[in-house]
Amino acid sequence: MGQHLLSGNPPVAVSLRHSPRARRISLRVSGLDGRVTLTVPRGVSEAEALTFATSKGDWLRAQLAGRPDCLRVAAGIALPIEGRLLRIGSGTGRGVRLTSDAIEVSGPEAQLPARLEGWLKARARDRLAAASDAYAAQLGRGYSRITLRDTRSRWGSCSSRSALSYSWRLIMAPPEVLDYVAAHEVAHLAEMNHSPAFWAVVARLLPDYETPRRWLRREGAALHRFRFSD
Repeated sequence: MGQHLLSGNPPVAVSLRHSPRARRISLRVSGLDGRVTLTVPRGVSEAEALTFATSKGDWLRAQLAGRPDCLRVAAGIALPIEGRLLRIGSGTGRGVRLTSDAIEVSGPEAQLPARLEGWLKARARDRLAAASDAYAAQLGRGYSRITLRDTRSRWGSCSSRSALSYSWRLIMAPPEVLDYVAAHEVAHLAEMNHSPAFWAVVARLLPDYETPRRWLRREGAALHRFRFSD
């Protein structure tokens, strides 16, 4: 996948993706991290595809203008953890400690983002495993494993081999949102589709699933604005 910069004010970074199955040139702006992808079908030159992207420059800038700016994680910024906005600060002793209004990270300041990210991933795994276990037991189905990733296109998935995968950034969302994603993916153990039967399973596992689902659609993209590494 190549990278190109479309001229204009401001310039727009575009990733080129060649696809033999695509039938036409297409542009996609990720709703999670704002990444712009230009899909180039077989038989279409990169120059032609870039000309198309350039013609859509005003549309691209309008899509990107409404997105929140990225924030580099560091002491002093506020970070959502389980739905609470906590100020990051330097701590004493070892590890990471939560207070009523802050998250304190010990160690050298240069290592703070990596240490905090590791702590968040461990906490996410614990919470997601507990939620998945509870819903799987309620459904009477088992899963093979849980994997955590920093996915941009989806918050969770369930494979045909009953393997569950989640975005670790769900630990930043309110607990009921994390529960919804776990219920959604566990429901796929019974229904590998998004049919009415599938949504009936989700409703059985989490009756008020529509409320956290709406939150994720409305607020979820903002969880990707926090950058833990360059």
